[in-house]
Amino acid sequence: MSALTAIPPAVVLLAVAVAVAVLPRRIGHALGILATAATAAWAVVVPAGTYLTDLQFLGFQTALLHVDAFSRLMALIFGLIGAVAVLYSYASQADSRQTAFALSYVATSIGAVTAGDWLTLLFFWELMAVTSTLLVWHYGGQAVRAGFRYAVFHGIGGSLLMGAIVWHYTITDTFVFDGTGIATASGALAGLPPAMAAVGIGVNVGFVGLHAWLPDTYPRPHIAASVFLCVFTTKTGVYGMYRAFPDGNVWIAYMGGAMAVFGVFYALLQNDMRRLLSYHIQSQVGYMIAGVGIGTALAQAGAFAHVFNHILYKSLLFMTAGVVIYRTGEEDLKKLGGLAREMPITATTFTVAALSIAGFPFFNGFVSKGIVISASHYTFDYAFMFANQTGLEWMLLIGGVGTFASFIKFGYYAFFHGDHDGEVRDANRGQSVAMIVVAVLCVVYGVFDSALFAILPFDVTDGAVVGHVYKTYTVDHVVEGVALAVAGLVVFVATKKPLAKLGRVRDVDSAYNPLTFYATRGLVRGVTEIYAAVDRLAVRVAHGVTYAVTSPTEVTDELRRRTVGGGVDTEDRPAHPLRASIGTSILVLALFATLGIVILSL
Repeated sequence: MSALTAIPPAVVLLAVAVAVAVLPRRIGHALGILATAATAAWAVVVPAGTYLTDLQFLGFQTALLHVDAFSRLMALIFGLIGAVAVLYSYASQADSRQTAFALSYVATSIGAVTAGDWLTLLFFWELMAVTSTLLVWHYGGQAVRAGFRYAVFHGIGGSLLMGAIVWHYTITDTFVFDGTGIATASGALAGLPPAMAAVGIGVNVGFVGLHAWLPDTYPRPHIAASVFLCVFTTKTGVYGMYRAFPDGNVWIAYMGGAMAVFGVFYALLQNDMRRLLSYHIQSQVGYMIAGVGIGTALAQAGAFAHVFNHILYKSLLFMTAGVVIYRTGEEDLKKLGGLAREMPITATTFTVAALSIAGFPFFNGFVSKGIVISASHYTFDYAFMFANQTGLEWMLLIGGVGTFASFIKFGYYAFFHGDHDGEVRDANRGQSVAMIVVAVLCVVYGVFDSALFAILPFDVTDGAVVGHVYKTYTVDHVVEGVALAVAGLVVFVATKKPLAKLGRVRDVDSAYNPLTFYATRGLVRGVTEIYAAVDRLAVRVAHGVTYAVTSPTEVTDELRRRTVGGGVDTEDRPAHPLRASIGTSILVLALFATLGIVILSL
């Protein structure tokens, strides 16, 4: 066993998180940057394989460390963006305790994606929910209630996943990954365990209907906390979905398409910057889930290419939005405008991130989104093709149009429309370095697509591996990217005035939050009232028994009055032979109870 595989990186990062909480702020953040950057370097050089398999947990075999092309990519991008996010946190005045919570969140996420068995993955999965909740709660205020709802959602999702994993164990007699996942070999939802796994993981990735925690939570905490939150939970969910459904599933693929469309629709309706970006997380993760659901080598390569790229441009978008909030104190796009002149670095890096997420040529989103869309063209539903496009492909293309429209809206109102009253400073040095580094990577991986292809789990340029060779810069692909941009501009112009008059639009949580509250309240009150009724009955019975034992004469007299009628002459009545004090009565009952126990034991 080499030094690289002796200790899982998650354990090292958890120790660093504890140290950051107690060290001076500058030293602690510097240590956090070094530790996360070292994790990225570790992911590059660690040899593939499964390690630490001789350890047992609760009597079960575990594999605490597993390195393959998928986990390597995840650990690499998690470590890289973790280092940038810690630098941004330091520059954005985040305190040491918040950064410690954030680093523990990074550590548990890396622990989940480098686990070699379901039990270890579940352990870190649940710790990830705990650490991210603490990160949200740390900010206080409205973040506390949002964090509580966040914790409830992920508690339910984790419980469903745990049920699926336990059920899977009863079938396979092992928790160690065997390549088939929780789904059947065909990837069909043929049974309850795969369905439970899909829904449980679906909470993390933001399935439509299970997504409300995402836009509810991510706009609430500190701006630096949002940068961490936008990365780890949903992408770890994509990784978990692949492990559960390595052969894909048609229903999951179409749920990904639905997420892509639903997310951009709601994003276009938002005026809160971080809420808009949160809905776009759901939309972009939809492309990844679609790739996992398609299940071909090309689609899975595209899904994880999009995981890698999305982490870059989405963290950059949250950083730019955070700088705007940091400098202006405003989150509402309607109250901003004209910031490009005052904040050129922030405006430029935002533009790079916006073009990347929208999939414009020569930016990284164009490469990875193109792989997934191409894979969707070769799958499932040729019977439902229209204009040479499959149904899933159309959903992903519509999502692309909506993405362009919503980020044109974001940039227009925040940076390029109108004038901002008063002088506003641009990002400080640390924030600028963090944003520029990520912006450069977005361009590098867009222009030099071979650099991205080199870290993917499948070689998309080899037809023998992926079936259909993918080439990024063909005339058709470039025309498609430009056409989506033009269509997005048309949509923005057509909807600009109606959306300007629109207030906050309700999501599904406006229905099930009150329903959950009143249902829970009714359940609690029902249980309380039943308990109170049982308690009153028990007290009444005990009082009656005590009264009968201590006052047998009064009891018999009362019974005689009720059955025969008339009074009883108590003056001439002799003392009742059964009359006894309460102490004597308890002693007699204790003797009988002891005698009964002795008889039963024999």
